[in-house]
Amino acid sequence: MGRFDRYLFRQLMTLFGFFSLVLILLYWVNSAVGLFDELIGDGQSALVFLEFSALSLPGIIRFVVPLSAFVAALYVTNRLSRESELVVVQATGFSAWRLARAVGAFGLVVMLLMASLTHVLYPAAQAKLSEREDEIARNVTARLLNPGEFLTPAEGVTVYIREIDETGALRDLFLADTRDPDSQVIYTAATAYLVRTDRGPQLVMIDGLAQTLRTSDQRLFTTRFSDFTYDLARLIRFDGGGRLRRGHLPSWHLVAPDAALLEATGDSAERFRTELHERTNRAGMALVAALLGFSALLVGPFSRFGVGRQVVLAVVLIVIVNSVDALADRLLSMSPGAWPAAYLPTATGLGLSALFLTLATHPEWGPWRWRRRATA
Repeated sequence: MGRFDRYLFRQLMTLFGFFSLVLILLYWVNSAVGLFDELIGDGQSALVFLEFSALSLPGIIRFVVPLSAFVAALYVTNRLSRESELVVVQATGFSAWRLARAVGAFGLVVMLLMASLTHVLYPAAQAKLSEREDEIARNVTARLLNPGEFLTPAEGVTVYIREIDETGALRDLFLADTRDPDSQVIYTAATAYLVRTDRGPQLVMIDGLAQTLRTSDQRLFTTRFSDFTYDLARLIRFDGGGRLRRGHLPSWHLVAPDAALLEATGDSAERFRTELHERTNRAGMALVAALLGFSALLVGPFSRFGVGRQVVLAVVLIVIVNSVDALADRLLSMSPGAWPAAYLPTATGLGLSALFLTLATHPEWGPWRWRRRATA
């Protein structure tokens, strides 16, 4: 890399680090507020909150990295244009393609960072997060095993147990579920048992009565039952599920999954390959973001009012690429075997970048050339 390339590369990396730090903090604080209310209000300790916050960081970073690369490319290119540094460099014979070399190197570095996130760190964090959520979901029984107290494990749900005998049976159970304002239910049972299943903790009530109040007409319905199962997993937001998911696996497990892995996840080999291609495309989007932010600001004639229109153009291009990404997701969900569709967003972004770099290199091909002729 030449001296100017190194200078541009340093500027891009510095601004990328700054914007990444700011955006990660903003998104992390926003998610941490809801996570704090959910966990601390659910009776968990501050250490659990910190653990969950740390495990959520790879997902936030994965979302922020392409955005930071795009904003950094916009900011640096705008500043170089405003301070006439680009004009001076182009006057020495640097074409738009030659200027893009440092931006391409910056994009490749960001792409490698994204690849490590999407292929390794994010799946590992999601797997650990799912495991911890499942543990917390199963520990809901601990909050119910307090005889002689009225407990509220979730908003709108009240539980009372008179006593717990030596066999673990819950004697004289009272459970009021008023979460549905149109239909409020009270369960009473002489005996109940807490049972752990793959779907989460279940409350099995024996010899009881269910009283349902329909608030629309204030009618009360009573139902006696010999046994009834109440899903306690509905009382909390976490859902471990007990099933391995392909999104929790590192990418080397997606290349050639064996029969045992396919059975454990309940997915097909095509779904595994599609997941691998989607992760690779997501890493490539970081390179696209950097090149689009740079190339869009090079097109068009010089203006004393800055490059405001080019900035708007760059934002529109990112919206177009994201729309193609959404379209590709729909195509892959309908037809997992059409894996080349996963690379449509990256191919579209690189094609648009190449187009604008070519127009910046040959300004006589641009649409503003005809406007100048009409003005003349």
